[in-house]
Amino acid sequence: MPHLNTVWVYLAGSPLLWLTATLVAYKIAMWIYERSGRSPLANPVAISVALLIAVLYATDTPYKTYFDGAQFVHFLLGPVTVALAIPLYQQLDKLRRHWFALLAGALAGGAAAIVSAMGVAWLLGASPLTVLSMAPKSVTIPIAMGITEKIGGLPTLTVVMVMLTGVFGAGIAQYVFRLIRIDDDITCGFALGATAHGVGTARAFQVSEEMGAFSGLAMGISGILTAFLLPLALKLLGVI
Repeated sequence: MPHLNTVWVYLAGSPLLWLTATLVAYKIAMWIYERSGRSPLANPVAISVALLIAVLYATDTPYKTYFDGAQFVHFLLGPVTVALAIPLYQQLDKLRRHWFALLAGALAGGAAAIVSAMGVAWLLGASPLTVLSMAPKSVTIPIAMGITEKIGGLPTLTVVMVMLTGVFGAGIAQYVFRLIRIDDDITCGFALGATAHGVGTARAFQVSEEMGAFSGLAMGISGILTAFLLPLALKLLGVI
């Protein structure tokens, strides 16, 4: 047993260990996703996150140690986000035809997400700090954290809520669209990106490139509009 502990201490000190663990977790999650018939409830992102949390908890590994090893994946988020412009460029004609509806949809969707999140938190008796932290829950994490810091919320709480929103939104979106009888890829994709940010966009690309392109567009527009308009609106209302 002491020998195994020595081996683990040696492996845990290697940056490649946690990068490999991340890739293996996602591979397992994708296998489960395929075996489930690509059910949106078996979201690969949610499953891989759960697997990694279990490993970190079982090995008593601090998150910083994991992040130091797997930060290459974090670095790739930047290029991947920029690369979303490629499939969107291929939909340029549709973007020109529907730009006004898309902009109006982003404004309406962002406002609805903010009001509903803050309203539910307030009705449940949450503290003012928690209510403010809930506001940017439908915006991608880097932007949401910046917004929360600006309006005086708790960035750590916001990160948790953003992740839960993305996973939950990506999981139920297909059933909601089916219930309200919407099957247009542009509409569905834009709705996913505006409400479930990056996780929703990943789910949209699993359905079609067109849906993914408009989901990525919605994620970007919603993030920009929320970053500019939310602090301004709260200041005008005297909340901050």
